[in-house]
Amino acid sequence: MEKITISVIKADIGGYVGHSSMHPNILTNAMQSLEKVKGKGMIVDFHVTHCGDDLDLIITHRLGENAGDIHKLAWDIFLDCTDIAKELKLYGAGQDLLSDAFAGNVKGMGPGVAEMTIEERKSEPVIIFAADKTSPGSWNFPLYKMFADPFNTIGLVIDPSMHDGFSFDVLDVFDNKTVMLNCPEDMYDLLVLIGASEHYIIKGIHKKSGEIAAVTSTQKVNLMAGRYVGKDDPVMIVRCQSGLPAVGEVLEPFSMSYMVTGWMRGSHWGPFMPVSVADAHPTRFDGPPRVIALGFQLCNGTLIGPRDMFADPSYDLARQQANEVANYIRRHGPFEPQRLPLSDMEYTTLPQVLKKLKGKFK
Repeated sequence: MEKITISVIKADIGGYVGHSSMHPNILTNAMQSLEKVKGKGMIVDFHVTHCGDDLDLIITHRLGENAGDIHKLAWDIFLDCTDIAKELKLYGAGQDLLSDAFAGNVKGMGPGVAEMTIEERKSEPVIIFAADKTSPGSWNFPLYKMFADPFNTIGLVIDPSMHDGFSFDVLDVFDNKTVMLNCPEDMYDLLVLIGASEHYIIKGIHKKSGEIAAVTSTQKVNLMAGRYVGKDDPVMIVRCQSGLPAVGEVLEPFSMSYMVTGWMRGSHWGPFMPVSVADAHPTRFDGPPRVIALGFQLCNGTLIGPRDMFADPSYDLARQQANEVANYIRRHGPFEPQRLPLSDMEYTTLPQVLKKLKGKFK
């Protein structure tokens, strides 16, 4: 069977209002642009969505990962949408676009990218996650739970096709090096790294046979720009069932509103709130950080769906928990642990304030 590539490419190209949401004209423009290209055969299918003020393009095609034509397509759409954002005077128009010229691939240019190439199984359920007001390390906790924690994923215990565990590809974002660790054998070594979620990020997960199971966007836009631009608002693709975690096992980690970095000005810890697309409009202190999950059945590259997986009362308690934690942590104001430690504030606007104080120290 011919292989299919799923590309999820996102960018913050202008917020409505402030950093809270996406203007409908931008979504419509992106959909129309992709519909034109689909009619010419370069792509198989697409879906356009948003989480907060980030435009998320989900594209299936047969050109493989890092395909220049696909990345150029996304880049051109982001540029067109940025023009609309500027016309409407939307906030932070073109925020994630760090260059004026396309360089063959959007990696390193600001937008976030998660891609995987697969051979479709008899049934191919896939969940696309998108987040707002947080960083790529926010996927570390749920990916560990999905693929290494038997208290979350019972398949690791009772399913012989999962019992051998999975391999985790971990990226050191500062040294740009990766290490492959196997679970359960290297579980403790894995946790040493991924517990520091601003330094080490799970880039991908494979079955030990080599088959891809999950992939994330790892771009940290502030490191690329060398200054504070905004949070990275990452995306993730996770395959489900038949030797991989079941849909319910993939979603289960989000039943707890765990803490992630980001929120207001990218400078705070906050609870990660699982929401439907209809509720993916963070406004309280520009948050709390949000995550959406769209489920698709792939059929010869066609995206059957989406199902809005968090539009489910089962997550009401997690949302309530997020609001309670938000109340508590916000009362700390500018004090840690609400505000990030200084080591994590290097690429925010804080260094500009500290620079002014330098001469006053005696």
